[in-house]
Amino acid sequence: NQLKPVSQRGEAGGIYGDSKIGATIVDALDTLFIAGLNDEYKKGRDWVAANLTFTNVDASVSVFETNIRFVGGFLTAYALTGDQLYVTKAHEVATLLLPAFDTPSGIPYGYVNLKTGVPNKNGQSVLAEFGTLHLEFLYLSEVSGDPIFREKALKIRQVLKNATKPNGLYWNFMNPETGRFTTDSVSIGAYGDSFYEYLLKAWIQLGDREARDLYDEAMDGFVNNDLVRVSRQSHLLYIAEENGGAVQDRVGHLACFAGGMFALGAFTDPSPAGAGNRDRDFEIGQNFTNTCHESYIRTATQIGPEVFHFNNETEAKGISAGDKRYILRPEVIESYFVLYRLTRDPKYRDWGWSAAQAIQKYSQAGPGRGFSGLNNVDSANPGQDDSQQTFFLAETLKYLYLLFSNPGLISLDQWVFNTECHPLPIKGLNPLY
Repeated sequence: NQLKPVSQRGEAGGIYGDSKIGATIVDALDTLFIAGLNDEYKKGRDWVAANLTFTNVDASVSVFETNIRFVGGFLTAYALTGDQLYVTKAHEVATLLLPAFDTPSGIPYGYVNLKTGVPNKNGQSVLAEFGTLHLEFLYLSEVSGDPIFREKALKIRQVLKNATKPNGLYWNFMNPETGRFTTDSVSIGAYGDSFYEYLLKAWIQLGDREARDLYDEAMDGFVNNDLVRVSRQSHLLYIAEENGGAVQDRVGHLACFAGGMFALGAFTDPSPAGAGNRDRDFEIGQNFTNTCHESYIRTATQIGPEVFHFNNETEAKGISAGDKRYILRPEVIESYFVLYRLTRDPKYRDWGWSAAQAIQKYSQAGPGRGFSGLNNVDSANPGQDDSQQTFFLAETLKYLYLLFSNPGLISLDQWVFNTECHPLPIKGLNPLY
């Protein structure tokens, strides 16, 4: 599923159980196609046609990761090429995920065995996981003619709409049996991130006004509960987390996508002129993206950490060894891309180029050997973790490529990106929908 670039071996396990289902190939298909790497794209497409089947995968896989990487990757490949193979594959794997949705509430379990259909019922369901199905499932129902996926996604929407939200905030964990939030923790980063992203993008892709209203209410919740903050020393805007009612002044790299999300939300705000929060949200988007950029340029490698903090001694820096890792994440570059497309301000290209050069310098495992995550971005000798995440090809490189491409290539006027950077066509504006 993934490359171990230092030791030059393949890697199974993790979010795909013990399966060997070519996750890197599938996740990279649309990157290859968009970048015009036609020979490599054809090799990937032919491998999918000849070798990829899911029905004999006796492994418990993540519903969320399989959806955003496989279902999303196939749907984008279909939208770009019109190749019916991809609809067939998307429908096949999504159908095998459906037993995870057989719960009293309609909130799916997080993992399911693709061969046996037995879900893993241990643990709570994660907001960012069950809340990140809408784009793929509704589009899959559209192109396959099978309504079941739309029904499952809309059921989740109704549970979340009707759930009790203390102080207007969505908690990160829910009991799939009862459909009730269970743990008092709130984050626009890990455990929450792409749920908010998909509320906004359901509005953009489908004109879903209910989703837009829920998105606006959720962003108001972050602002009104003092989670959007400004640091004391450098006056950097950041979005904090909450746990047990206490604010934690920490930001995960994952949260840095929200700079682009706030800006995109401002640009697509349907409120009349002078109403809504267009100016507020655009300012948050710009300033938070700047803060994430600061987290990059304050390290020895010029690559940002997995987590950075704000306190009396530290601003926008990692503290623990775990904080200082970099696993080839795309979120900061994603916000550079979105802000550049919306503003055409060349500084976002400058920032992206700096990040690209740093990744090339420190993460490349050797000529032609792939790219590795780093153990310590605060060291001039950061050490490589020997893992090339599939999202490095699906997201990090694609966002960089599009940042420097003609803005008409995968235009934000016609495409909306799923959380794995697989662009899906916007209904009514993109003839490929």
